[in-house]
Amino acid sequence: MTRTDPLDVPRPDAQLHFGVFFQGVNHWTIWSAPDSGSQIDPASFRRVAQTAERGLFDAFFLGEGLRLREVDGKIHELDVAGRPDAITQLAALAAVTRRVGLVSTSNSTFNEPADLARRLSGLDLLSEGRAGWNVVTTDNAWTGANFRRGGYLDHADRYRRAEEFLTVARALWDGWEDGTLAHSAGARTWSTPGAAHQVRHRGAQFDVDLAPTLPRSAQGHPVIFQAGDSGEGRDFAARNADVIFSAHGTDFDDALAFAEDIRTRLRAAGRPDDDLRILPGTEIIIGATEEEAQEKKHWIRLQQVTPATALGIAGLLWGIDLSGRDADGPLPKEDPVVSDNDGSFGARRVADPREVVAEWRAKAAAHGWSLRETVIALGPQRGHVGTPSALADKFAHFVRHGAVDGFNVTPYLIPDGLDDIVDLLVPELQERGLYRTDYTGTTLRDHLGLRAPLTHRSAPDHRQAG
Repeated sequence: MTRTDPLDVPRPDAQLHFGVFFQGVNHWTIWSAPDSGSQIDPASFRRVAQTAERGLFDAFFLGEGLRLREVDGKIHELDVAGRPDAITQLAALAAVTRRVGLVSTSNSTFNEPADLARRLSGLDLLSEGRAGWNVVTTDNAWTGANFRRGGYLDHADRYRRAEEFLTVARALWDGWEDGTLAHSAGARTWSTPGAAHQVRHRGAQFDVDLAPTLPRSAQGHPVIFQAGDSGEGRDFAARNADVIFSAHGTDFDDALAFAEDIRTRLRAAGRPDDDLRILPGTEIIIGATEEEAQEKKHWIRLQQVTPATALGIAGLLWGIDLSGRDADGPLPKEDPVVSDNDGSFGARRVADPREVVAEWRAKAAAHGWSLRETVIALGPQRGHVGTPSALADKFAHFVRHGAVDGFNVTPYLIPDGLDDIVDLLVPELQERGLYRTDYTGTTLRDHLGLRAPLTHRSAPDHRQAG
């Protein structure tokens, strides 16, 4: 699938898009380095968002964590834990930014459309058309226990609920006609008669009858993001989303295969095959030379996968407590314990660890790796490493050959993890004509070059959501 002909460039004028993902609960954000900052201090969120805006990023994303991860009945204390309510935090950031988009990860399983759609609409109005919604779903009982709904939603139903949720939300966002509010003190009424439409919906998940309380923003609807990678998730995105996240952004052939699959699904859903922006999550590590970049990567991995973290990850694989072991010593000699109950919430064990352990042992023996080195080498291979010039050339190849539209950057350090990208990489991208030199629009939809919201492409019936 690799394209080698330098003249075979399907999208020679394509532009790269960047978002930044403020993750919250994870071990990939380094908390122990001297220059790492708080994950919950408002100043950290402000610094990252303003740096993204200085770098002309499309959007600032907040992850969601409705419950701390647990392992064997105990809080998983190796995680960085943050994640305040996303819409609350983004509303505060709307006041200290002017252009960067503000995207809330909000759960369609444990919210109701009348409430969440209104709060997202409020953020969209407060930010003057910069809001987005990363639609996520949850089917597990441990999160459901927060809401006394543990296990009530089958895995197969999560996208059915999400799609019905979106149907109702869009009807609410379309519940006000444009141009119906009074613009002068001489108007007889504050809105024209019939400006707000009653929305009625009765379906498998929701029974709604109300009039929306807010008009539309400058961009019509909040931009819809989606991150499912299963067949169901990809189809859901092809039918509903404006942007899709993925884990397919490191290897070019893998990224291109994902992108072509998404374009096929878009056509099947009756949409143009360029109607969905593809923004894989990635980590970007920059050095003045290739050697320096690789040295920095090695330091970062050691900070991300501490001895305790390495033992915790390996313990989930082996199914035993390894907390007293030497992470820089050999792999455990014991065989893994296979159990139907993994004892973990959010930190998943593999279904059958014996095959994985056999692979770990073979590769550790071949390379002389310690347990910690094995966890690092065989764990997720995150992102891109190199000099600013080499990375700019690499990203030009990815974008202009249709493998991605850009990247959603996960900084390894808060709050300064974007500085190298903004100060060193962005100028190289601009020099190649691959990246904007200024914002050309005011809304998130403008930044991403998106068409009008899906319900605005034909005349919808505002009064019936379903």
